[in-house]
Amino acid sequence: MCGVIGMVARGPVNQDLYEGLTVLQHRGQDAAGIITYDQGQVSLRKSNGLVRDVFRTRHMMRLTGNMGIGHVRYPTAGCESSAEAQPFYVNSPYGIALAHNGNLTNTEALKEELFASDRRHINTNSDSEILLNVFAHELSTRPNQRLTPEDFFTAVRAVHQRCHGAYSAVAMVNGYGILAFRDPFGIRPLCFGERITDEGREYLVASESVALDMLGFKLVREVAPGEAVYIDMDGVLHTRHCADQAVHSPCLFEYVYLSRPDSIVDGVAVHKARLRMGERLAAKIRRDWPDHDIDVIIPIPDTSRTVAMQLAYQLGVESREGFIKNRYVGRTFIMPGQAARKKSVRQKLNPIPLEFEDKNVLLVDDSVVRGTTSQQLVQLARESGARKVYLASAAPPVRHPNVYGIDMPAPEELIAHNRDEEQITRVIGADRVIYQELADLEAAVAAGNPAIQRFDSSCFDGDYVTGDVSHEYLRGLSRARSDAAKEQARGDEDLEIVDVHNHA
Repeated sequence: MCGVIGMVARGPVNQDLYEGLTVLQHRGQDAAGIITYDQGQVSLRKSNGLVRDVFRTRHMMRLTGNMGIGHVRYPTAGCESSAEAQPFYVNSPYGIALAHNGNLTNTEALKEELFASDRRHINTNSDSEILLNVFAHELSTRPNQRLTPEDFFTAVRAVHQRCHGAYSAVAMVNGYGILAFRDPFGIRPLCFGERITDEGREYLVASESVALDMLGFKLVREVAPGEAVYIDMDGVLHTRHCADQAVHSPCLFEYVYLSRPDSIVDGVAVHKARLRMGERLAAKIRRDWPDHDIDVIIPIPDTSRTVAMQLAYQLGVESREGFIKNRYVGRTFIMPGQAARKKSVRQKLNPIPLEFEDKNVLLVDDSVVRGTTSQQLVQLARESGARKVYLASAAPPVRHPNVYGIDMPAPEELIAHNRDEEQITRVIGADRVIYQELADLEAAVAAGNPAIQRFDSSCFDGDYVTGDVSHEYLRGLSRARSDAAKEQARGDEDLEIVDVHNHA
């Protein structure tokens, strides 16, 4: 999960790109970057950290030009080195920068192809750098001395043929414009909008519509699965469907957790979808637990608040705020490493004992992934005086790895893997756990856009929409991306830094 943004304007884009990234910060807190183009020169600033920490006044002053792209990163592949911060840039051909949200599933084969056939070298472990080099190679084969929109669309068509998995990407080609493209399944979100100024029309591409809203752009529409959107430096928009068999399959987890509630994702208002999740969850409780003894419903801030509010309304149970959130601690789920997640829960959420004392409490969360947060919150509720503690999840049990850009890689790290609900209840320490049904979750989202006929629900049902995910691939992914492997990678990186200093 990452956030991307790209802009072609009539004036400087640096401030708009910065502000756009701040409202996409929920999609990645590990690193941030912006690259701009100005009369033949590119300026790039990227580093580990939050947007507000990466960019200082001196950096912003150097990011000149009327065209640029930006990125916020949350690592699912590779390590957490600043070398893997995006956008990535290659000089040949033309000078191309790229920012990517998603995850490729055939990276090893592509890496071999790039070295053996395309004569290109990859400097990092990031699949985003591979995607950039595949696109750059395909663009270099175009025969025209001056690129045309057709050349860009032909290159994207070749990318679709070579690259498998999930990718919503924005690319900046020096002297030409901004190109945005989305994989043939449309797994990760991408939209674009326009803004009319006295100087003319401006375009913005972003992962979520909230970035457009904040900057005064009108949402035009989503980039369709398999489509490419090219905005030249004169502000002229060109679009083309570049995949022959596109099957719209947006990620269901986007609506549960990843996207902001004030966003429109693939035609679905996220806030409305979460209200419907609450309604469906209430219907399940009335059906399966008609004699429930819930006294109060308490949401886990912030994502689950909408679900909890509607759930309480439907059940006729009081809803209260029982946890106060520290706004200066990041989203626990997207923190790298189990130790960091465990430490941050009590730093992030502090209970109000008056809301728990002598009550049967139903905690409502958007999802239960590793169970780390849930265990600690149930314990906090008991310590605050709750008689019984129940837990409801707006999502079904997460039983399978996600391979399309969400950090759910190792099955053994998922609390629902090879456990039923009774076992999960015992591990978490709750008195009861209630999960949303998958069919209900899909219906809650699809009601916002009936044109969506299929979702990527792979982390719930193990059905990978791209059709190329084997058991062998999943085993390798589990080994490479488990928390233990990430801790080892961080240790190796620290060791390399020490060695260099010692030699110096």
